[in-house]
Amino acid sequence: MSKYLILLNVLDRIREEARGARFEPTYLPAIGDVDAINQSRARAFIHLFLKVGFGLLDFSERERFVTDGSYDGGIDAYFIQTESRTVFFIQSKFRTTETNFQSKKIMLDEILVMDINRILDGESHDEAGNAYNGKIRQLQREVSQIEDIARYKYKVVLLASLSDGWTDTKLRQLTGGYPVQVIDHERCYSNLVFPVVTGTFFNASDLNINIDLSNKNAGAKISYTVSTKYTDCDITALFVPTLEIAKIMLKYKNSILRFNPRSYLELAGQNVNAAIRETILNRDTNEFALFNNGITMLSDETHINERIGQKNKAQLTLRNPQIINGGQTAYTLSRIFEERSSAESEELFKEKEVLLKVITLVDTETRAATTDQKIDLIDQISTATNQQTPVINADRRSNEKVYITIQTALFERYGLLYERKRGEFADGLNKHYVKPPQVMERNLFFRLFHAVQGRISDAVLKKQFVRFKNSEMTIADVNLMDKVYFAFLCHGRLTSTPSIGRKDREREVYAKLFVLTLKYGNVAVEEFQGTVDSVLPTFEVEWQSFIDYAANLDENRQFLKMVTDRFTDQKVLVFGISRWLKSKHLVRNARAFFLGLPNRATGPGAIP
Repeated sequence: MSKYLILLNVLDRIREEARGARFEPTYLPAIGDVDAINQSRARAFIHLFLKVGFGLLDFSERERFVTDGSYDGGIDAYFIQTESRTVFFIQSKFRTTETNFQSKKIMLDEILVMDINRILDGESHDEAGNAYNGKIRQLQREVSQIEDIARYKYKVVLLASLSDGWTDTKLRQLTGGYPVQVIDHERCYSNLVFPVVTGTFFNASDLNINIDLSNKNAGAKISYTVSTKYTDCDITALFVPTLEIAKIMLKYKNSILRFNPRSYLELAGQNVNAAIRETILNRDTNEFALFNNGITMLSDETHINERIGQKNKAQLTLRNPQIINGGQTAYTLSRIFEERSSAESEELFKEKEVLLKVITLVDTETRAATTDQKIDLIDQISTATNQQTPVINADRRSNEKVYITIQTALFERYGLLYERKRGEFADGLNKHYVKPPQVMERNLFFRLFHAVQGRISDAVLKKQFVRFKNSEMTIADVNLMDKVYFAFLCHGRLTSTPSIGRKDREREVYAKLFVLTLKYGNVAVEEFQGTVDSVLPTFEVEWQSFIDYAANLDENRQFLKMVTDRFTDQKVLVFGISRWLKSKHLVRNARAFFLGLPNRATGPGAIP
């Protein structure tokens, strides 16, 4: 599936969120009404930006800011962000085909239709005398009611690919002097589609957690300062409502797990998650605080105020928080919360709390850690504290730059989702933004990488993820990456076909993938799926012909063996396929049979 098709799938899932609401007809027109569907997708495209850009999860909340329609002053949506004191004006140009989405540009003079200055000046009509629609008047009211409006700035966001020759200066001139953020088709995929699929689309800056003090006789927290070889750390420990953690995780998802060795994992097959779920669902009292190991967060700044004008209430504020332990707990709580109405959740989570430990790295005049030292300390803390669910070495290494680079390259070129962290795409799969065949498990990538180069023995080795070293070559060699992708498309089909025997099944599959990419893996990327569909139905015949060819080569006589025919009880000479698959002969035999190359190695150091 291409990146554009993933985008359409995301937009269609967003449209489904309108079901049952008063604006359902706008977003869910008749299936055969192509024009109406395209218009609804264009509107959902604005929703996607509001969701990813500002963390607006509720459909109705996002719809409130969509102004697109007649007499909208060229403004398709807006948002007033109080944290940054910025009013955003959004104009979107959605293209209904993959080719147009990538190549059709918006002309600079089209931006002139934005009446930002007239609207901010309080004008009720456009220059043609048409009254602005109700959403634009709503925008004017909200801006006029901002008490410290003098401290606010304005910014234009263009969801479109611009024609050549545009500069920041030209864009400012066309928008009345306002700065412009351009999200073209490439940034759409990297900044909108990929984040929403991975659940990393909204980062927490200042995070507020409400605390119940009614049963905390000794105060809300315990604080302690620890000196490390890099810097000082303030540790704050306190019990917080599970409902607060559920709400936080639902909103920020994997964005708050960047330093965690895992993304959140699905509930199925996870005993720890099932136990967490059972304690919340089937207990009316607060055993959860006893049974659960708690959550550990990092924070740049930590503040707690026990005097907030509410009886038995306090508030914890964290700057740039990250969960480094307890992500499973937080995710399970968020799923329970998401599955129920607000009223049901309030009752279900009532008086149930979880231990929260906040670690704040403190730089002083005499002790200030570098960024690398902080990351190293964070990694050590994460490794030491992640005991509730075992963390394998591959999980710990998943945040290394090399694997992030591979992930980016595979998505940008093929729309393929490389899972460098287990559970990374759980949210996208759960929301049906993507399907399991679109996700490549991390070890499979490296197995395919070896297989397409003829290194079959390397392909079947265990722990591929942590063995891999020469990563830069995978990104730089586009032809090699294309073959890996082609092999991935073939892999799922091959693993469902009969093999020579359970023992050598895996080795045979990777040998077949080498042969397939050798013969068919040089077509254009957009032709890969068609090639797979056309060649695989008859490939087993080709494979058998290749085995017959290899069996009759003099150099392969060493793989012949005498066996007893079970029907005639006679001794017969047969070709030992298993031993041949493990040999260096397979690769050069394949090159000779399928490409007509000499049946030998081509030079010093060459793969034989």
